[in-house]
Amino acid sequence: MEGCLLPQRIANRGGLKNGSMGKGEIILKGLHAYMRKYRKECVLAPFFKMLEALFDLVVPVVMASVINVGIKDHKTDYILRSCGLLAVLAAVSLVCSVIAQYFAAEAAVGCATEMRHDLFSHIQSLGFSEMDRVGTSTLITRMTSDVNQVQNGVNLFLRLFLRSPFIIFGAMILAFTINAKAAMIFVVTIPALAVVVFGIMFWTMPLYKKVQNQLDTVLGITRENLTGVRVVRAFNKQHSEVKHFGDANSRLTGMQLHVGRISALMNPLTYLIINFAIIAILNTGAVQINVGGLLAGDVIALISYMTQILVELVKLANLIVQVSKALACAGRVQTVMDLKPGMQFPSDLTGSASANTGDAVRFDHVSLKYADAGDESLTDINFCAGRGQTIGVIGGTGSGKSSLVNLIPRFYDVTTGTVSIFGKPVQDWPRMALRGCVGTVMQKAQLFSGTIRSNLLWGNDKATDRDLWDALETAQAADFVRAKPKGLDELVEQGGRNFSGGQKQRLTIARALVKKPDILILDDSASALDFATDAALRKALAALPGNMTVFIVSQRASSLQHANQILVLDDGRLVGCGRHAELLKSCEAYREIYESQFKKGSEC
Repeated sequence: MEGCLLPQRIANRGGLKNGSMGKGEIILKGLHAYMRKYRKECVLAPFFKMLEALFDLVVPVVMASVINVGIKDHKTDYILRSCGLLAVLAAVSLVCSVIAQYFAAEAAVGCATEMRHDLFSHIQSLGFSEMDRVGTSTLITRMTSDVNQVQNGVNLFLRLFLRSPFIIFGAMILAFTINAKAAMIFVVTIPALAVVVFGIMFWTMPLYKKVQNQLDTVLGITRENLTGVRVVRAFNKQHSEVKHFGDANSRLTGMQLHVGRISALMNPLTYLIINFAIIAILNTGAVQINVGGLLAGDVIALISYMTQILVELVKLANLIVQVSKALACAGRVQTVMDLKPGMQFPSDLTGSASANTGDAVRFDHVSLKYADAGDESLTDINFCAGRGQTIGVIGGTGSGKSSLVNLIPRFYDVTTGTVSIFGKPVQDWPRMALRGCVGTVMQKAQLFSGTIRSNLLWGNDKATDRDLWDALETAQAADFVRAKPKGLDELVEQGGRNFSGGQKQRLTIARALVKKPDILILDDSASALDFATDAALRKALAALPGNMTVFIVSQRASSLQHANQILVLDDGRLVGCGRHAELLKSCEAYREIYESQFKKGSEC
């Protein structure tokens, strides 16, 4: 089925079909699936980091030889050669580090790019129900910050997961080759450092989660305030909003200071342990030098190895924190990927693209209940719309008007009953065929960055300029488009913010008309139009050739007076169906709506 292609693709990549796997195992297998394509980079990045670590471990040995031989015996040539060797080691180490960083970044960026692409593709396969359940802001967070966090975790892991343990154990082994007695200090010091570093890390990790949650709260308050900034000023609530933000920000500051104080213990405690270890090394070294078991340069090498171990332990702790964050973010991404499209469509190869019999639209005992909703949004709806008819839909706020028309292009599936188009249930229509014959103009007019032309071509990418201008004429948008300096090629900013609300509505209506649908749905999409333009639009729609069936959802009774049928909804139930004059006599709900907009006895 169309809606299941991406999950199958992901499953094939990482073997995610096994339903018995734990969540953690699924996440790791999913990450492994993305990293398999970058096998070479995943091998070369740690390899060059190991080479860098090897050269870093050699440096203290060379320094020791400079002190033990060159300085002690005043061998200038030996010192210069050793310094040259140190310079070469530094240069080679730098080259290895850069190469490792390059391969690690290539693998991390590549994995993140593919993950982001697959996530975006999967989101496109989800229906309205899944989108409603997850929320747009959540999906944006998963696409951006969560994927970026996974990218950073993969990058850091490839660079440090072998380097840090290699240096820690390598430094200890080399310390034993220098002097076993002195090296015993390492055996005591390393566990003590590990306890401090990892103890503080595990202590602070839950606190950092609380800080992050409070930060989300602060960001939420900020976003809400900035979105509703005009309302805040209209009600003169600036001071209360500042206080609300200040309280939340103070809590965040207090939590940050608390976790900061705990984290601040790491440096003094680790340096305290290191200093005691250095004192012990110096003391042992002095004794060993006196008996001839050590040279001065060996003591310097031991101290250098001790410092290297400290640095790598801190890096390892940071690696664990970052990888934990990355896995948590990968888990959130996986949660979205695990969402299955609730609707399945027949394939375009086997499904019929059209039907030649039956009414344009028929509702047969249709009920709708949204997921996690307490009550039904629609209950036992029955009506039929003939070809070429204009169907008005009216009712109070929350009566189910949008829910009803959203069932026609199958944005949602009915709970009970059947919705048929041209004699065929919508469940039997292929997706492309169904959405191709139904043109929908949403309540909120949405334009996309580009030009007027590119937005109109969404309806039909093969449409000619004549087709576009015809649609604009019908939608009452041709005049203001002609007035634009570039006409059809006038730029459209993100969201269409360089157009007024009425202009955006007319352009979205034109976009739907370009596809020349058999059924046109205007879901309160003329609310920003004045009465004259609204009337001209309805007249132009009625004059279109062919038998296009038009559904007009409106709060204006005047917009529906000349409809062939008017559906009156009240609390999800169809309480009236007929023409304007009939409903004024027989339907109390319609009469109340009409009389609330017009003086009793007057006509419009």
